[in-house]
Amino acid sequence: MKLHRDNIFKKYEWLREKNRPFIISSNYDGIICASFLSHYLDWKLVGYYDYNNIWLSDNAVKNKKDIIWVDLNILPETGKSLGGHIVFLNDKYPKGLLTSCNPNILAKINAENFKNKFPFSTLIFLLWLHDVKISDKIAKLFILHSDNSWMKIQKYKENISFWTDMLSEYSWGKLINSVDTIDYEKNVDQYLYPKLINLGETSFGKLKSNYLGIKSRELKINPDWDLDVILKLLNIFANILNWTPPDIPFINKKIKGKKLRVDLKKVKKYGLNSFIKKNKIFSYAISSPLDFSYTIFDQKEKK
Repeated sequence: MKLHRDNIFKKYEWLREKNRPFIISSNYDGIICASFLSHYLDWKLVGYYDYNNIWLSDNAVKNKKDIIWVDLNILPETGKSLGGHIVFLNDKYPKGLLTSCNPNILAKINAENFKNKFPFSTLIFLLWLHDVKISDKIAKLFILHSDNSWMKIQKYKENISFWTDMLSEYSWGKLINSVDTIDYEKNVDQYLYPKLINLGETSFGKLKSNYLGIKSRELKINPDWDLDVILKLLNIFANILNWTPPDIPFINKKIKGKKLRVDLKKVKKYGLNSFIKKNKIFSYAISSPLDFSYTIFDQKEKK
């Protein structure tokens, strides 16, 4: 199976439209996507979402029907989103996801073949989709840190090959060939991670690198008090990648939600659509072969 850019653009025309308002996941992955979309499509950042809370600017409230949710998958049928989580149990999925561009949906990857889940970040999908090539050694460190892609390249070679073959007509070798080496790990350990640690609090992920045993790191960002971290990250991307950063939105509304987790077998027993409807789920992800994570909001809060 091959995925073709032209077919994707025909189905999701908004993926190459200019000046779209968008909300990002409030983490490294979302912020580097914001940098890309600002530079290449002149999209306007209007808010953040961390699967617990939504932070909104006036422009987000005024243009709520036009917002693109980036590095996210949301269920309201009026919403459009771009994300990479597994979101269905079989070939059926909720109507709200018909407007979501998700490589797993496009490739028909579901919970039953979780091992074939899209292994890259939303940013890397955007790079492929818009045929933007990255060859600079330092730039690749920041690109491949998104969604910890570099460690997945080391650990899941068969799945990486599956997806690079599917997403053809791209210079994958220039991006990923040097990753499974001790020299690449030294650059991560001595250059990339110190920069991230200096920005703010980081947490360790589950994976370890092949040569130096480096644990993956995730930068924690809370829009309530980490505006300086967001600005510094965008400035790094501007300097390293030459991407024009977005204007930072002035947040004047916060909607508090609740992130929950249940065993996936419970959702299977109940039925995905029925479970979503009963719990009034706003967004969800099948986060592992055993886990179903979802977010709910008080209906009064969302209005």
